[in-house]
Order: sequence, then structure tokens, then C-alpha cells
Amino acid sequence: MGDYQKIQAETYDLIVIGGGINGAGVARDAALRGLKTILIEKGDFAGATSSWSTRLVHGGLRYLEYFEFPLVRESLREREILLRTAPHLVKPLLLTVPVYGGRSRPYWKIWAGMLLYDVFSYDKSLPTHRMLPNTQFQQLFRSLDKENLKGGAQYYDAQVEYAERLCLENIIAAKQAGATILNYVEVTGLDREGKRINQLNCRDVFSGETFTVKGSPKAVVINTSGPWVDRVCKLGRQKDEAAPIGTTRKIGGTKGSHIIVDPFPGAPETSLYVEAKSDGRPFFIVPWLGMYLIGTTDIYFNENLEAIKADNDEIDYLLRETNGILPTAELSRQDVKFTYSGVRPLPYVEPSQKTAAITRKHIVYDHDKDGVENLLSLIGGKLTTYRQVAEELVEASYQKMGRPAPRCETDTPLPGAIFPNDTRIGQALYDYRPQLPLKTIHHLFSIYGARALEVLQLTDEHEELREKITPALPDIKAQLVYGVRSEMAQTLVDITRRRTTLAMHARYGLDLLPTITETLQKYAGWTQEKCDREVVAYHDYMRLNCIPDYELEAWEKALSPQMV
Repeated sequence: MGDYQKIQAETYDLIVIGGGINGAGVARDAALRGLKTILIEKGDFAGATSSWSTRLVHGGLRYLEYFEFPLVRESLREREILLRTAPHLVKPLLLTVPVYGGRSRPYWKIWAGMLLYDVFSYDKSLPTHRMLPNTQFQQLFRSLDKENLKGGAQYYDAQVEYAERLCLENIIAAKQAGATILNYVEVTGLDREGKRINQLNCRDVFSGETFTVKGSPKAVVINTSGPWVDRVCKLGRQKDEAAPIGTTRKIGGTKGSHIIVDPFPGAPETSLYVEAKSDGRPFFIVPWLGMYLIGTTDIYFNENLEAIKADNDEIDYLLRETNGILPTAELSRQDVKFTYSGVRPLPYVEPSQKTAAITRKHIVYDHDKDGVENLLSLIGGKLTTYRQVAEELVEASYQKMGRPAPRCETDTPLPGAIFPNDTRIGQALYDYRPQLPLKTIHHLFSIYGARALEVLQLTDEHEELREKITPALPDIKAQLVYGVRSEMAQTLVDITRRRTTLAMHARYGLDLLPTITETLQKYAGWTQEKCDREVVAYHDYMRLNCIPDYELEAWEKALSPQMV
């Protein structure tokens, strides 16, 4: 029997729809507690909202303004857990907040916020805040706009440079604990019998093969599909007839866009959390992997979720506001290396409400009120709090099953967890330094953590896999093969956008495709037909989601006719 036939013959206690950070966290938690779990993702893990964030693990300083104190406390507690359980991915980050007169947040208000932030993070391992009066602040940040500058504040949060890999580590942990994990499988129907969903109809996105996933008698289905929550609810069927689960709209997402640029004159050494000069909206300028990540916007979004892109106005806004706070930058469209945009799966509100005021607190929606007793949907949820959200969803599932919940085990380290002073890193440097650059070995540990040893072992099998993918970056060919063999990567976008960050560093990854496809043909079993198909799909993806509209005409002219 093929894998889908085996799956079809099984029954599952917990069925998770959506493989972003929250779905991955649920699958890990449930599997560690012993539930027979399956996760179904229609694209790639962290393929949407989870990979389009500002890559911060933070308590939400801004949430204090809206009196969401429990959310701030929860976020700060979870930040501390992640610093301990994923130290290779989640690292301390110093943020600087300039304070200007005549804007919405005066010096006293920032100071009060800093004090509260320290109070809510009373159990933290990071330093407390410091306030800097104007003279000291200007001495430290000489390139900042000085008009009406009153001083500033500095405090610590955390950064997850490889946000997609935090999701992937949860997927790997779930799989190690016994969960069945599927990507590129779409749920096409939720079959109901009475008040229960008893079966999911599924389709392999690439092959078109269809199969079913059956629930055990007490099974619970968890909908963690983010912006697609309402769409999944519309898949409900009763006696083969379309019967949406509930009639009220639950998701009212807002679009957030980012740009990536190289270091520029006046670029800060710390992250800046600043108010836009034109409209007072807060945004970040964050050092990120040798570049700068600038964002985000916050705009109501009700369009095609499969093709979300930073539009020209958003890009111009971020450039203009960055130049406003750092006049020496003089950034222009030509400086933009990469753009990305995603949708926050926030609760639906009337579009007249200010987007910043929409709660960032998650909601676990029980569809019992819609006549379906074994379905839970997650509305909202942040990268920082995914572990706590997963715990809450699994606890609610046990309650629905009428079973006592075993202890949650997700406060334990993720599979790649390793600290920089670990002896395994020293041993790897000793063993592989004759064959690989020092920078490459450290780079592998920064991405894979302890699992870097598995990537290095591939270079023992084939010397060619020690070669760099491009001379400008430390990434090596072994990473491409490892992504396919061990990390469920199925497309070129998976490899360059989520298993690595090649697309962000190297002209959207377009120039690297020949090297990547040649390596995958030789060592990962990809056929020429698959490579050709993937190259076309890759160009389509970048056109729809990443390459700015103002660049498209020139970009398409440079393509061969079969790529357009």
C-alpha cells in the first residue's frame, strides 16, 4: 500500500488543518502527550503568515496602550521559554525607541511603558530597560533625525532570524513523537455525521491523488489555517451536500508588508522601533542576517490569499519613513533587495475600526455553537505565543474527548536546541575545518542547531556537497539535499525561502536555480521534468508574491520566452 492508503486505513485522535507555527505547535504538543495525530498542510510548512512576520519574539510593548496586559504577560513568559528551548534560533535583541515631541507617544508615556514592561517580565533573563535623555541619546545615535528629538529608551526582546525554521523544528519534533505530517495536501471536504466531523476528504496537490482521513470515535479536528479559517469552515458537508459550518465571518485579516535592504549610511547597530513621521504608525528597522528588515504596514485585506505582495505604495511608504528617521539613508526603490507581505489572521471587525486597535489576543472558537461538536478554530495567534496557544488547544481537545489531559511537555528543548559554547560545535570545527570554511560551519549551526551535524555528514558521502551554492554566501550544496531528504522540501520555493534564506540574499534566488536543480537531480532524485516544472513555478511565485510591480517589466524582458 502507498502512504495515502496506509493513512486511509488508520483513525486519528487529533486532526490538525494548517501547518503554520500554531498548527505545528499543536501537532507537537498532542503527539508528545500520546494522541494519534495527523497534520495536513495544503502548501509548505510556514508557507504563509508564519514566514512573513518581522521575525521578532516579543512581548508586544504596543499592546500596553490597549490595556491588553494578560497578552503582554503571556508573550513575555513565552519569550523566556523560547530563549531556553530554541537558543540556536531565538536570540536576545536590543531595541531602541527614539522619542519625538509632537507625536503620539511622549517621553513620559514611553517611560511608563518601559516600567510596565519590566514588571510584566519579572522572571526574565534579559536586562531591564534604560531611558536616555536627549544629550546622551543624540551622542549614541548621531544619524537620527534631530527635529523635536527628546531622547529615547532601550530595552530587550528577542529575534528569530529563521522564523520558518522555528515552525519546521516543531514539525520535526511532532514527527519524532509519532505524528503523521503531510504538506502539499489540501483538505477538500469535511464530512459530517450528525454533529460530528467523521472524515476529511483530501487531495495531493501535485499528483491529484485523493484519499480520506478518518477520525476515531472521540476525535477532534483543529482548524489552524490562519487567514483560511473561514474557507475551511465552508468545506463542511452533511450527507454529500455543501453545508458551511457557521455563517458568521471570523477572520478579518490585515496585510503587513516588509522590505529588505543592504546596510546603508547611518544604518543603526541596534534595532529601531520608531513612529512614522507622516502618520505616527510604529514600524521596525531591524538588522537581519547582514541586511536590514524594514516593516511593517497594517492595511485591511480582503483579496486573493494566494497572491499577496507588497504594492508600490507600501514600499514607497517604508522607504520614505525610513529616510525620515535616518536622513542620511536616502533609500530608493533601487535599494530594495526583496519584499514580502502576509496577512494577519485577526478577528473580523468592521473596516471602519483602526487596524492597530484590533486585538492581537487569540480566540479559540468552539463550533459546538454552530452544531459541530468536535471542531475548534483558532482566530489570531502570534509567533511568540504559539506554544501556549497549542497547549490551550490540546487541553480543550482532551476536554472534548472526555479524557484527562497528561502534562504538557513542550517546555522542553526543540530538536536542534544548542548553545554556542556546546562541545559538539567545537568538535565539528575540529573535524570539518580542513574541508569547509569556518564561516560555513558556524552558519550551519546557526540554521540547523544541533542538526547541523547531519548536514555535515552528507559532505562525507559526497565531496561535491561541500561546495558553496554561490561564492557570495556560506551556504553549501549539502543543504539543498538535506532539505529534500530530511526536511520534506518539495519545491524550489521551499528550499530557497524556507529551508534557507537564499532567495532574500541573492536577487530573489533566480541566478541560483541552475546550480540548485543540477544538485537536486544528481543527489536528491529530482528528474529533469520536475526541475523544469519547478523553475517555471518558482518564477511564477516570485512574480506574484515578491518582485515589486515596478520591477516586473524589466524582469520579464530578461526572462527566456518559456518563463513568461
